[in-house]
Amino acid sequence: MGTRKSYPSDVTDDEWAFAAPYLTLLCEGAGQREYALRDVFDALRWVLKTGAPWRFLPHDFPPWPAVYQQARRWLAAGCFEDMAHDLRALLRIAAGRSPSPSAVILDGRTLQSTPESGARGEFDGHKMRNGSKIHIAVDTLGHLLALRVTTGKEQERNQVADLGAAVQEATGQAVTLAYADQGCTGDQPVADAGAHGITLRVVKSDRTKKAQKAKKKGFVLVPRRWVVERSFAWMGRFRRLARDYERLSTTLAGWHWSAVTALLLHRWIPITSLGS
Repeated sequence: MGTRKSYPSDVTDDEWAFAAPYLTLLCEGAGQREYALRDVFDALRWVLKTGAPWRFLPHDFPPWPAVYQQARRWLAAGCFEDMAHDLRALLRIAAGRSPSPSAVILDGRTLQSTPESGARGEFDGHKMRNGSKIHIAVDTLGHLLALRVTTGKEQERNQVADLGAAVQEATGQAVTLAYADQGCTGDQPVADAGAHGITLRVVKSDRTKKAQKAKKKGFVLVPRRWVVERSFAWMGRFRRLARDYERLSTTLAGWHWSAVTALLLHRWIPITSLGS
């Protein structure tokens, strides 16, 4: 292909050195490899960052069908999820913490539906719009631990069991405490969390007149819960995640994990540079 134009979303040399072992599903000398794997990865990151359709991929990248097919292989193999879990552990160690957290924060957000998302885009009575729900669990540093995609009408309290199971699988049963908003109020969410050895604690908003007055002027931080809101904001920097453009819920979940790896790589590489 020759030398191509560089884009802000391109992976750096250090980032690629870390990511390549996770993404090389075949050996570099495999006869069927027609395009450089790094160029394919850069193309995927460009689509994720810009939110553009596959067919709008710039011509100096590999052809969009090749990028799309390889992206589907990576998503199916869970490459980005594995990379995100390892990066999370490394960043926690670098911060002087245990590799696996003992506390998590649960929350969900609704993505506006599109014609591509089909029947998954159901009406969310709280947000008053049709969409798909993204339910996540993060550690106290905001690193993603578990993610589930549901229809827009699904209640957050109904996802506690699945998130709890996924969190314990990712951490080796290390989590003992989970914080959640008032959407998880009730005996059933508490029981669902307890079935996985987790104590569920609902963090309520401040109802004082002073707090309500401040809320009218803008966003108000709620203890513990602001961490997961910040994680959603981080992922919101990737325009492919601004709406639900995917036909399959597994693809939408995979895009979120891919975005998380880009964020974590950006934090991890400077740390390794300081140590060298």
